[in-house]
Amino acid sequence: MDLEHPRDIRISCAPALAPWLEAELAKLELPVVARTRTSVSVRGGWRDTWRLCLELRTAFQVLFPLARFPCGGPDELYAAVRGMAWEDVVPPDGYLTVESRVDHPSIDNSMFPNLRVKDAICDRLVAATGRRPDSGAERRGVVVHLAWLRGEATISLNAAGRKLADRGYRRNPHRAPLQETLAAGIILATGWEGTTPLVVPMCGSGTLAIEAAMIGLDRAPGLLRPTFAFSHVKGFDAGVFKGLRAATRRRAAKTLRAPIIATDLDPEAIEAARRNVETAGLASLIDFRVCDFADTPLPDEAGVLIVNPEYGSRLGSEATLAPVYERLGAFFKHRCDGWSCFVLSGNRTLTGHLGLRATRRVPFFNADIECRLLEYRMWRAAASAATEA
Repeated sequence: MDLEHPRDIRISCAPALAPWLEAELAKLELPVVARTRTSVSVRGGWRDTWRLCLELRTAFQVLFPLARFPCGGPDELYAAVRGMAWEDVVPPDGYLTVESRVDHPSIDNSMFPNLRVKDAICDRLVAATGRRPDSGAERRGVVVHLAWLRGEATISLNAAGRKLADRGYRRNPHRAPLQETLAAGIILATGWEGTTPLVVPMCGSGTLAIEAAMIGLDRAPGLLRPTFAFSHVKGFDAGVFKGLRAATRRRAAKTLRAPIIATDLDPEAIEAARRNVETAGLASLIDFRVCDFADTPLPDEAGVLIVNPEYGSRLGSEATLAPVYERLGAFFKHRCDGWSCFVLSGNRTLTGHLGLRATRRVPFFNADIECRLLEYRMWRAAASAATEA
Protein backbone atom coordinates (compact mmCIF):
# COMPACT_ATOMS: atom_id res chain seq x y z
CA MET A 1 0.00 0.00 0.00
CA ASP A 2 1.24 3.47 -0.85
CA LEU A 3 0.36 5.45 2.28
CA GLU A 4 1.81 8.69 0.94
CA HIS A 5 -0.66 8.78 -1.94
CA PRO A 6 -3.01 11.71 -1.08
CA ARG A 7 -6.53 10.82 -0.08
CA ASP A 8 -9.44 12.25 1.91
CA ILE A 9 -8.55 12.10 5.61
CA ARG A 10 -11.65 12.10 7.83
CA ILE A 11 -11.30 13.91 11.16
CA SER A 12 -14.11 13.24 13.61
CA CYS A 13 -15.32 15.50 16.41
CA ALA A 14 -18.15 15.94 18.89
CA PRO A 15 -21.45 17.45 17.68
CA ALA A 16 -21.24 21.25 17.22
CA LEU A 17 -17.42 21.29 17.20
CA ALA A 18 -17.05 20.97 13.41
CA PRO A 19 -16.91 24.75 12.76
CA TRP A 20 -14.04 25.14 15.24
CA LEU A 21 -12.29 22.07 13.86
CA GLU A 22 -12.55 23.54 10.38
CA ALA A 23 -11.06 26.81 11.64
CA GLU A 24 -8.11 24.87 13.05
CA LEU A 25 -7.60 23.08 9.75
CA ALA A 26 -7.60 26.40 7.88
CA LYS A 27 -4.57 27.45 9.94
CA LEU A 28 -2.81 24.21 8.98
CA GLU A 29 -3.49 25.00 5.30
CA LEU A 30 -4.89 21.57 4.45
CA PRO A 31 -7.71 21.79 1.89
CA VAL A 32 -11.14 20.88 3.28
CA VAL A 33 -13.03 18.55 0.92
CA ALA A 34 -16.10 17.56 2.98
CA ARG A 35 -18.00 18.49 6.13
CA THR A 36 -20.62 16.81 8.29
CA ARG A 37 -22.11 17.58 11.69
CA THR A 38 -19.41 15.50 13.38
CA SER A 39 -16.46 15.50 10.98
CA VAL A 40 -14.33 17.47 8.55
CA SER A 41 -12.32 15.83 5.76
CA VAL A 42 -9.09 17.17 4.27
CA ARG A 43 -6.88 16.05 1.39
CA GLY A 44 -3.48 14.76 2.44
CA GLY A 45 -0.99 11.94 2.80
CA TRP A 46 -0.10 9.62 5.68
CA ARG A 47 2.49 11.94 7.19
CA ASP A 48 -0.09 14.73 7.29
CA THR A 49 -1.93 12.64 9.88
CA TRP A 50 1.09 12.92 12.18
CA ARG A 51 0.80 16.69 12.16
CA LEU A 52 -2.96 16.56 12.60
CA CYS A 53 -2.61 14.35 15.67
CA LEU A 54 -0.10 16.76 17.18
CA GLU A 55 -1.91 20.00 16.41
CA LEU A 56 -5.69 19.54 16.59
CA ARG A 57 -7.50 20.65 19.75
CA THR A 58 -11.13 19.88 18.90
CA ALA A 59 -10.78 16.52 17.09
CA PHE A 60 -11.48 12.98 18.31
CA GLN A 61 -9.96 10.75 15.62
CA VAL A 62 -7.90 11.09 12.45
CA LEU A 63 -8.97 8.36 10.02
CA PHE A 64 -6.78 7.63 6.99
CA PRO A 65 -8.75 5.54 4.44
CA LEU A 66 -7.16 2.50 2.86
CA ALA A 67 -10.08 0.99 0.92
CA ARG A 68 -13.78 1.51 0.23
CA PHE A 69 -15.96 -1.22 -1.27
CA PRO A 70 -19.57 -2.48 -1.57
CA CYS A 71 -20.30 -4.94 1.23
CA GLY A 72 -23.40 -7.08 1.57
CA GLY A 73 -22.40 -9.27 4.49
CA PRO A 74 -19.65 -10.59 6.80
CA ASP A 75 -18.20 -12.99 4.22
CA GLU A 76 -17.79 -10.19 1.67
CA LEU A 77 -16.20 -8.06 4.38
CA TYR A 78 -13.69 -10.80 5.21
CA ALA A 79 -12.79 -11.42 1.56
CA ALA A 80 -12.25 -7.73 0.76
CA VAL A 81 -10.11 -7.11 3.84
CA ARG A 82 -8.01 -10.25 3.32
CA GLY A 83 -7.30 -9.08 -0.23
CA MET A 84 -5.51 -5.97 1.08
CA ALA A 85 -1.70 -5.88 1.45
CA TRP A 86 -1.57 -5.80 5.26
CA GLU A 87 2.03 -7.02 5.22
CA ASP A 88 2.89 -3.45 4.12
CA VAL A 89 1.12 -1.93 7.14
CA VAL A 90 1.01 -4.20 10.21
CA PRO A 91 4.21 -5.61 11.75
CA PRO A 92 3.63 -9.37 12.17
CA ASP A 93 5.17 -9.21 15.66
CA GLY A 94 3.19 -6.07 16.63
CA TYR A 95 -0.21 -5.47 18.22
CA LEU A 96 -3.49 -4.94 16.36
CA THR A 97 -6.78 -3.36 17.43
CA VAL A 98 -9.91 -3.27 15.28
CA GLU A 99 -12.70 -0.80 16.05
CA SER A 100 -15.89 -0.21 14.09
CA ARG A 101 -18.99 1.84 13.42
CA VAL A 102 -21.55 -0.51 11.82
CA ASP A 103 -25.12 -0.05 10.62
CA HIS A 104 -26.05 -3.06 8.51
CA PRO A 105 -29.07 -5.41 8.71
CA SER A 106 -26.87 -8.54 8.69
CA ILE A 107 -25.18 -7.53 11.96
CA ASP A 108 -26.80 -7.94 15.38
CA ASN A 109 -23.58 -8.34 17.38
CA SER A 110 -21.41 -5.21 17.30
CA MET A 111 -18.22 -7.20 18.00
CA PHE A 112 -18.66 -9.66 15.12
CA PRO A 113 -17.47 -7.29 12.32
CA ASN A 114 -14.37 -6.46 14.39
CA LEU A 115 -13.61 -10.17 14.69
CA ARG A 116 -14.04 -10.76 10.94
CA VAL A 117 -11.73 -7.86 10.07
CA LYS A 118 -9.14 -8.99 12.62
CA ASP A 119 -9.26 -12.55 11.30
CA ALA A 120 -8.89 -11.37 7.71
CA ILE A 121 -5.85 -9.23 8.54
CA CYS A 122 -4.18 -11.94 10.62
CA ASP A 123 -4.89 -14.66 8.04
CA ARG A 124 -3.32 -12.46 5.35
CA LEU A 125 -0.25 -11.86 7.51
CA VAL A 126 0.16 -15.56 8.30
CA ALA A 127 0.00 -16.37 4.58
CA ALA A 128 2.48 -13.60 3.70
CA THR A 129 4.93 -13.79 6.62
CA GLY A 130 4.18 -16.95 8.59
CA ARG A 131 3.43 -14.90 11.70
CA ARG A 132 0.46 -13.06 13.19
CA PRO A 133 0.31 -10.05 15.53
CA ASP A 134 -1.19 -10.06 19.00
CA SER A 135 -4.60 -8.40 19.07
CA GLY A 136 -7.05 -6.87 21.52
CA ALA A 137 -8.86 -3.68 22.45
CA GLU A 138 -6.00 -1.77 24.09
CA ARG A 139 -5.11 0.54 21.16
CA ARG A 140 -1.39 0.24 21.91
CA GLY A 141 -0.39 -0.77 18.39
CA VAL A 142 -1.86 -0.41 14.91
CA VAL A 143 -5.54 0.58 15.08
CA VAL A 144 -7.78 -0.34 12.12
CA HIS A 145 -11.16 1.38 11.83
CA LEU A 146 -14.15 -0.15 10.01
CA ALA A 147 -17.06 2.07 8.95
CA TRP A 148 -19.75 -0.21 7.50
CA LEU A 149 -22.87 1.80 6.79
CA ARG A 150 -25.64 0.01 4.93
CA GLY A 151 -24.09 -1.34 1.71
CA GLU A 152 -20.62 0.23 1.78
CA ALA A 153 -17.59 -0.43 3.97
CA THR A 154 -14.52 1.77 4.50
CA ILE A 155 -11.32 0.47 6.06
CA SER A 156 -9.08 3.15 7.59
CA LEU A 157 -6.12 3.51 9.88
CA ASN A 158 -6.93 5.37 13.07
CA ALA A 159 -3.78 7.47 13.22
CA ALA A 160 -4.19 8.57 16.83
CA GLY A 161 -5.38 5.36 18.45
CA ARG A 162 -6.82 6.68 21.72
CA LYS A 163 -9.06 9.71 21.23
CA LEU A 164 -7.19 12.97 20.84
CA ALA A 165 -9.35 14.30 23.68
CA ASP A 166 -7.29 12.09 26.00
CA ARG A 167 -4.44 14.58 26.40
CA GLY A 168 -3.01 12.78 29.42
CA TYR A 169 -2.89 15.67 31.90
CA ARG A 170 -6.23 15.10 33.63
CA ARG A 171 -5.18 12.61 36.29
CA ASN A 172 -7.70 14.14 38.73
CA PRO A 173 -11.04 14.78 36.97
CA HIS A 174 -13.01 15.73 40.13
CA ARG A 175 -16.78 16.09 39.46
CA ALA A 176 -18.46 16.18 36.00
CA PRO A 177 -15.44 17.65 34.14
CA LEU A 178 -15.65 19.17 30.69
CA GLN A 179 -14.08 17.09 27.96
CA GLU A 180 -10.82 18.61 26.77
CA THR A 181 -11.99 19.04 23.16
CA LEU A 182 -15.16 20.85 24.31
CA ALA A 183 -13.12 23.13 26.56
CA ALA A 184 -10.81 23.97 23.65
CA GLY A 185 -13.82 24.67 21.40
CA ILE A 186 -15.27 27.03 24.01
CA ILE A 187 -12.00 28.97 24.26
CA LEU A 188 -11.79 29.23 20.46
CA ALA A 189 -15.43 30.39 20.31
CA THR A 190 -14.73 33.26 22.70
CA GLY A 191 -11.98 34.52 20.40
CA TRP A 192 -9.46 34.63 23.25
CA GLU A 193 -5.88 34.25 22.00
CA GLY A 194 -3.86 35.20 25.05
CA THR A 195 -3.47 38.95 24.59
CA THR A 196 -5.95 39.93 27.34
CA PRO A 197 -6.66 38.47 30.79
CA LEU A 198 -8.76 35.32 31.09
CA VAL A 199 -10.72 34.55 34.26
CA VAL A 200 -12.48 31.22 34.94
CA PRO A 201 -14.66 31.19 38.08
CA MET A 202 -16.16 27.82 39.10
CA CYS A 203 -13.15 26.24 37.35
CA GLY A 204 -13.58 22.70 38.72
CA SER A 205 -10.57 20.55 37.86
CA GLY A 206 -9.15 23.27 35.61
CA THR A 207 -9.79 21.97 32.09
CA LEU A 208 -10.90 25.32 30.64
CA ALA A 209 -7.91 27.13 32.14
CA ILE A 210 -5.42 24.47 30.98
CA GLU A 211 -6.77 24.37 27.42
CA ALA A 212 -6.69 28.18 27.35
CA ALA A 213 -3.08 28.24 28.48
CA MET A 214 -2.07 25.89 25.67
CA ILE A 215 -3.93 28.07 23.16
CA GLY A 216 -2.33 31.24 24.55
CA LEU A 217 1.12 29.67 24.26
CA ASP A 218 0.38 28.12 20.84
CA ARG A 219 1.43 24.83 22.41
CA ALA A 220 0.17 21.82 20.45
CA PRO A 221 -1.90 19.49 22.67
CA GLY A 222 -0.44 16.38 21.06
CA LEU A 223 2.95 17.18 22.57
CA LEU A 224 1.56 15.82 25.84
CA ARG A 225 1.01 12.38 24.29
CA PRO A 226 4.01 10.00 24.42
CA THR A 227 2.84 7.96 21.42
CA PHE A 228 0.22 7.64 18.71
CA ALA A 229 -1.03 4.62 16.78
CA PHE A 230 0.68 5.81 13.58
CA SER A 231 4.08 5.19 15.19
CA HIS A 232 3.37 1.42 15.12
CA VAL A 233 2.60 1.25 11.39
CA LYS A 234 5.32 -0.30 9.21
CA GLY A 235 7.55 2.29 7.57
CA PHE A 236 7.18 4.82 10.39
CA ASP A 237 10.17 7.19 10.31
CA ALA A 238 10.92 8.02 13.94
CA GLY A 239 13.55 10.57 12.96
CA VAL A 240 11.14 12.58 10.81
CA PHE A 241 8.52 12.57 13.55
CA LYS A 242 11.09 13.58 16.17
CA GLY A 243 11.97 16.56 14.00
CA LEU A 244 8.29 17.46 13.61
CA ARG A 245 7.76 17.32 17.38
CA ALA A 246 10.84 19.43 18.00
CA ALA A 247 9.77 22.10 15.50
CA THR A 248 6.27 22.18 17.01
CA ARG A 249 7.70 22.51 20.51
CA ARG A 250 10.09 25.34 19.49
CA ARG A 251 7.17 27.32 18.06
CA ALA A 252 5.39 27.52 21.41
CA ALA A 253 5.90 30.55 23.64
CA LYS A 254 7.43 30.11 27.09
CA THR A 255 5.19 32.55 28.94
CA LEU A 256 1.70 33.96 28.50
CA ARG A 257 1.19 37.54 27.42
CA ALA A 258 -1.71 38.03 29.86
CA PRO A 259 -2.75 36.35 33.12
CA ILE A 260 -5.11 33.41 33.55
CA ILE A 261 -6.96 33.28 36.89
CA ALA A 262 -9.10 30.29 37.87
CA THR A 263 -11.14 29.99 41.07
CA ASP A 264 -13.47 27.54 42.78
CA LEU A 265 -15.19 27.42 46.16
CA ASP A 266 -14.25 23.74 46.57
CA PRO A 267 -10.68 23.26 47.88
CA GLU A 268 -10.64 19.70 46.50
CA ALA A 269 -11.42 21.02 43.01
CA ILE A 270 -8.54 23.49 43.19
CA GLU A 271 -6.20 20.78 44.48
CA ALA A 272 -7.20 18.56 41.53
CA ALA A 273 -6.72 21.48 39.13
CA ARG A 274 -3.24 22.18 40.50
CA ARG A 275 -2.20 18.54 40.08
CA ASN A 276 -3.60 18.52 36.53
CA VAL A 277 -1.81 21.72 35.55
CA GLU A 278 1.47 20.33 36.91
CA THR A 279 1.02 17.22 34.76
CA ALA A 280 0.41 19.49 31.76
CA GLY A 281 3.67 21.36 32.47
CA LEU A 282 1.89 24.69 32.98
CA ALA A 283 2.04 25.04 36.78
CA SER A 284 3.57 28.51 36.84
CA LEU A 285 1.20 30.00 34.28
CA ILE A 286 -2.24 29.75 35.91
CA ASP A 287 -3.23 31.46 39.16
CA PHE A 288 -5.57 29.05 41.01
CA ARG A 289 -7.43 30.28 44.09
CA VAL A 290 -10.08 28.96 46.48
CA CYS A 291 -12.95 31.43 46.76
CA ASP A 292 -16.58 32.06 45.92
CA PHE A 293 -17.03 33.15 42.31
CA ALA A 294 -18.21 36.58 43.48
CA ASP A 295 -14.84 37.10 45.21
CA THR A 296 -12.77 36.17 42.15
CA PRO A 297 -10.01 38.76 41.69
CA LEU A 298 -10.21 40.60 38.36
CA PRO A 299 -7.18 42.26 36.74
CA ASP A 300 -7.41 45.99 36.08
CA GLU A 301 -7.38 45.33 32.33
CA ALA A 302 -10.68 43.91 31.11
CA GLY A 303 -10.62 40.64 29.21
CA VAL A 304 -12.64 37.43 28.87
CA LEU A 305 -14.47 35.64 31.70
CA ILE A 306 -15.87 32.11 31.23
CA VAL A 307 -18.02 30.25 33.70
CA ASN A 308 -19.49 26.76 33.47
CA PRO A 309 -22.02 26.64 36.31
CA GLU A 310 -24.07 23.60 37.22
CA TYR A 311 -27.31 23.49 35.25
CA GLY A 312 -29.36 20.83 36.95
CA SER A 313 -28.68 17.92 34.59
CA ARG A 314 -25.89 16.05 36.32
CA LEU A 315 -25.38 18.23 39.40
CA GLY A 316 -27.77 20.46 41.38
CA SER A 317 -31.44 21.27 40.78
CA GLU A 318 -33.25 24.27 39.33
CA ALA A 319 -34.59 25.26 42.73
CA THR A 320 -31.16 25.33 44.36
CA LEU A 321 -29.36 26.78 41.34
CA ALA A 322 -31.69 29.73 40.54
CA PRO A 323 -30.19 31.90 43.33
CA VAL A 324 -26.68 31.02 42.10
CA TYR A 325 -27.52 32.33 38.63
CA GLU A 326 -29.04 35.47 40.13
CA ARG A 327 -25.81 36.09 42.06
CA LEU A 328 -23.78 35.37 38.93
CA GLY A 329 -25.76 37.98 36.99
CA ALA A 330 -25.19 40.50 39.78
CA PHE A 331 -21.46 39.70 39.72
CA PHE A 332 -21.35 40.44 35.98
CA LYS A 333 -23.25 43.71 36.39
CA HIS A 334 -21.39 45.09 39.39
CA ARG A 335 -17.81 43.85 38.92
CA CYS A 336 -17.26 43.02 35.24
CA ASP A 337 -17.63 46.39 33.52
CA GLY A 338 -15.78 46.21 30.19
CA TRP A 339 -15.45 42.40 30.21
CA SER A 340 -16.78 39.86 27.75
CA CYS A 341 -18.49 37.29 29.97
CA PHE A 342 -19.44 33.82 28.75
CA VAL A 343 -21.72 31.26 30.39
CA LEU A 344 -22.03 27.65 29.21
CA SER A 345 -25.42 26.29 30.23
CA GLY A 346 -27.86 23.61 29.20
CA ASN A 347 -30.81 25.16 31.04
CA ARG A 348 -32.60 28.15 29.50
CA THR A 349 -34.76 28.63 32.59
CA LEU A 350 -31.69 29.07 34.79
CA THR A 351 -29.91 31.45 32.43
CA GLY A 352 -33.05 33.60 32.57
CA HIS A 353 -32.16 34.25 36.22
CA LEU A 354 -28.99 36.06 35.13
CA GLY A 355 -31.15 39.05 34.24
CA LEU A 356 -29.04 39.92 31.19
CA ARG A 357 -29.46 39.79 27.42
CA ALA A 358 -26.98 37.61 25.57
CA THR A 359 -25.29 39.22 22.58
CA ARG A 360 -24.39 35.81 21.10
CA ARG A 361 -25.49 32.18 21.53
CA VAL A 362 -23.11 29.46 20.34
CA PRO A 363 -24.39 25.84 20.33
CA PHE A 364 -22.35 23.10 22.00
CA PHE A 365 -22.96 19.64 23.43
CA ASN A 366 -21.68 18.69 26.87
CA ALA A 367 -21.80 14.90 26.50
CA ASP A 368 -25.41 14.42 25.32
CA ILE A 369 -26.68 17.68 26.83
CA GLU A 370 -27.44 20.40 24.30
CA CYS A 371 -25.98 23.65 25.62
CA ARG A 372 -25.43 27.25 24.60
CA LEU A 373 -22.35 29.35 25.20
CA LEU A 374 -23.94 32.72 25.98
CA GLU A 375 -21.91 35.89 25.57
CA TYR A 376 -22.62 38.98 27.66
CA ARG A 377 -20.68 42.11 26.76
CA MET A 378 -20.60 44.03 29.99
CA TRP A 379 -20.33 47.58 28.79
CA ARG A 380 -22.17 50.03 31.01
CA ALA A 381 -25.18 50.01 28.67
CA ALA A 382 -25.27 46.22 28.67
CA ALA A 383 -24.93 45.99 32.43
CA SER A 384 -28.18 47.92 32.88
CA ALA A 385 -30.17 45.59 30.62
CA ALA A 386 -32.35 43.12 32.48
CA THR A 387 -34.00 40.81 30.00
CA GLU A 388 -34.22 37.07 29.55
CA ALA A 389 -31.03 35.32 28.33
